[in-house]
Order: sequence, then C-alpha cells, then structure tokens
Amino acid sequence: LPKPGYGTMGALVIFIAASVWLGTLAQKVVAKGSFVKGFFLGNRGLGAWAVALTATVQSGGTFMGFPSLVYSHGWIVALWIGSYMVVPITGFGIVGKRIAQISRQTGAITMPDLFRERFKSPTLGLVTSLLIILFMTLMMVAQFKAGATVMKLAWPGSGFLSFTEEGDGKIDQAYLWGLGIFSVTVIGYTLIGGFLAAVWTDLFQSVMMFIGVMLLLGLSLYATGGLENANRKAIVNAQTAAENAAAKAKAANKPAREVGPNEGAKYVYGPGFSKDGRQFLPLSLAVSFFIFWPATGFASPASVTRIMACKDTATLRRSVLLLCVYNLGIYLPLICICMCARALMPDLAKSDEVIPRMAIGMTKDLFGGEFLSGLILAAPFGAIMATVSSYLVVISSGLVRDVYQRFIKPDASERDLKRMAQLGMIAVGVFAVVANLNPVLYLQALVVFSSGGAGASFIVPCLMLCYWRRATAAGVLSAMLSGAATMLTLYLIGFFILSDPMIGQDTSLRPAFFYGLEPMMWGILVSATVGIVVTLFTQPPPAEHVSVLFDAEPAK
Repeated sequence: LPKPGYGTMGALVIFIAASVWLGTLAQKVVAKGSFVKGFFLGNRGLGAWAVALTATVQSGGTFMGFPSLVYSHGWIVALWIGSYMVVPITGFGIVGKRIAQISRQTGAITMPDLFRERFKSPTLGLVTSLLIILFMTLMMVAQFKAGATVMKLAWPGSGFLSFTEEGDGKIDQAYLWGLGIFSVTVIGYTLIGGFLAAVWTDLFQSVMMFIGVMLLLGLSLYATGGLENANRKAIVNAQTAAENAAAKAKAANKPAREVGPNEGAKYVYGPGFSKDGRQFLPLSLAVSFFIFWPATGFASPASVTRIMACKDTATLRRSVLLLCVYNLGIYLPLICICMCARALMPDLAKSDEVIPRMAIGMTKDLFGGEFLSGLILAAPFGAIMATVSSYLVVISSGLVRDVYQRFIKPDASERDLKRMAQLGMIAVGVFAVVANLNPVLYLQALVVFSSGGAGASFIVPCLMLCYWRRATAAGVLSAMLSGAATMLTLYLIGFFILSDPMIGQDTSLRPAFFYGLEPMMWGILVSATVGIVVTLFTQPPPAEHVSVLFDAEPAK
C-alpha cells in the first residue's frame, strides 16, 4: 500500500488551522450576547445553508464505518443507507417546524429544556440529559478513534494499521500522535467558540467533504476504467476471497461451507457477500434500517439543537431541498468509490481504512499528489471533527445547563457556567481519549448502537411532545426509559447469550435481532405502547398550559 508524504500532512494542518480560525471568529459573535444562549444555541441565527450543511450528521461512520461495510459486502449496503436521502424531509418536515415553534414559545435552549418546559417536569429534563450524555458519549468514542486513524494514516511514511490485528494491545506511535492532535484541535476550537464554532467549522467542512468525495470518485473511476470494470474485478476478488476462506477452514479442520461458482456475484447482486458465510442484510433488517436513519435523524439531540437554532420556519423549508441534494452527493459516490476499492485493493486488512487508503493511493502518481490526497482526507477528517464538536456542545449543555444550573447551583453566574462548560468538554474529551487507547474494532457497530439507543429513547417522546396535547410528563418519561431499556436489553442478550446471531460484523457489540429486525424497531414499539398506556392512565396536563403551545389563540 502507498505511504503518505509530508504534503498530505501539510494539507491537513492547513485544514486544521482554518477550523481553529473559524472557532476564534465564532467566539467574537458569542461574546455579543448572553453566554448560555450564544454558546449553546448561537443566538438562534442560523440561515438555510448553515442549517442544511451542518445538519448532515456526517461522521466517522459516514467515511469509515459505512465504507467498511460497502467494501466488505458490496452494493447490497445501499439498502442500509438509501433512506438517508429522506432524512431532511422526515426530520425537518415531521418535527422540525414544531420543535422550532415550541422552543421559541417556551424559551428552551437545549433538548432537555424543551421537555422540561413543555411538560413542566424537572425530572423529565434530568432524565433526558442523562440519556443524551450516555449515548452521545459513546458516539464520541467512535469519532475519536476515526479521527486518530485518519491522522495516523496521513502521517509521513505511515504504512501500518492503527492498532495491531493480533490483539496484543500494542498501539503504534503515529496513532497516539494522531489521537492527541485530533483531540486538542477539536476540543480547542469548540471551547473557544461553542455552538457557533461547531456550526461554522461544520459548514466549511461540509464543503470540503463534497469536494473531496467528488475528486476521489473521479480518480477511482479513472483508475478502474469505469464502474462496470470495477464491478467485474470486484466479483473476481470476492470469489477468490470466498475460496481462500473455505480452504483455510478445511485445512484447520473447521466446518467449511461450500463455495459455488457464482459466489462472488453476490458482492454485486446481493443478498450480500461474506467470505465466512455470514448473512449481512436480510430483507427484514434492510427495512429496519430504511426506517432507522430517518428516525434517528430527527430524534438526534444534535439535530434537534440545530433546528432550535434556525432563524425562522422559512429557513427550515429551504434547508430540506439543500440537504437532500447534499446527502445524495455524498453517499452514492462513496458506494461507487468503495466498489472501485474492492477492485483495486482486494486484500485490505482493515476495511475501516478504505477511504483514507484510496485517497493516498489514487493521488500518488499525480503532480502535487501528496497535497491533493491531504485535501481528499480533509473530507473524512472534517466529518469527524464536525460530529465531535457538535456532540461536545450537546453533552456540555446537558451537564451545565440541565444538571449543574438546575440542580446544583441555580444562581450560577455566567462566569461559573462558562467555566463548567469548558471543564465538561475537557472531561468528555479525556474520557474519549482514554477509551481509544484500546480502540473498538468495528467503528460502525458503535455508531449504530449509540444512534439506535438515542432513537429508541427520543423518537416517540419527540412525537408526543410535538403533536399530542394530551401527553403527560409521566407518559413521556416512561416512553423514554422503556425505549432505552429495550435497546440495552437486546444488546445484552446478544452479548451474553447469543454467541453468533449470523448477521452483520463479527464483533461482540452485537444485539439479538428478533425476527430479523433492528433493536431500535422494538425499542420504538415498546416506547410507544408504554408511553400511550401511561399517558391515558395519568392526569392530563392543564388546558391553559397546552393551549399556549397548540392553539393559534390560546384559551384564557
């Protein structure tokens, strides 16, 4: 595999410097208003482009975890992500407008604020904060690993994997340097500018993502001679991989499945290729994930915060079209790039690295290729930085606004809140760094777990908050807790009881897929059932309070 040079790292350093500069500019804007509203919500001033290109929810999963699945299993993974094109329609269209309206009517600044003020329940606000901190922190761990891996792969002369495959726990020095540089950079500029720093750098990074993906797509198709040739070569490589896996199993006196002459064709035509016989995406799970991504998109605490920060309703409407087009321009090219990668690099040992490896490999013979590869690597690096900065703000707001200020020191000054927000960000960052000294093997598994957990916890409560005037605090709280508990239970069953559920990647973070459905689907079903039943058996909220939020002319 080709090794990066100093030009690659130089391009990333320029990209990092630009992000930090934007963070300092954001700080000047935040300083013009109150700390809480400015640092955590950007003074509610986001325009259409800022909302659209900072609500993309691109992350390390987009550029490392998802490409890893495409590289391993082929075109069938498009079913996994196809619904992402309608995330803006569902997220902005179904709950976006109502959340923006209610947040302005109640003065809510954070998602826990929104639930607390809507239902007049401090307990509900606290539970919302704790669940956000739990699931967003897990997502942060995955992002730090992804950021460190990109930096490590861009390190001059790097030619090794980010951690050893033999499981001896050793981590090479370049990975540690990458983890340190990434951590200091993203935590630093978020500490400086807060929410606006996350938004402005996210907007800049979204543009770089699009440019990087388009460059890599053109180079990949040129190198393979077109998508048809890439598919044909990928079929041959998949067939060879299956035969080699069967031969190794037979030599080791292990059960070996029979490999037919058309085994490799599954990589292109479905139902999903796997050299060890593992079924990747049965129809039931494909349907689950077609619902999964739009649902988790509109229930994500980071997305809800961005919606609350938009300028007005017209801004949300314009953002829908912009984001649909943008998502299509990111995910479809990534699938094509990974198909080309399987043709060009059939034996990549660590599939999470497919996009960074392609960026370096496709530019090695071009004039200024090292610098160009750095610009392409800015795409995954920018996505990761954008996700981390957004989640740092969300987690920090939960700790400071919804725990410290509400329950520990209600009379805290803006100076106290600022100091606690900074300490909270640093603490979360340190936790993520320590967790990545022994990084997770499959990044996408952790992304799906944290996204699904947040979805199971908040999808039904968000819908109840927006559209059911009869909803009660007890009903919403029970829906929240039962959804989260269902998700965690299915993952514990998969971890401790089911040694081989035969779906997906071979990782210990594997749930029980009852009837082939993703655990979040069961979480939503249980959450809705419990939330409705408890609501109907509890006292309805005061009519005068609900009328203010639901009626054009509130009842007096």
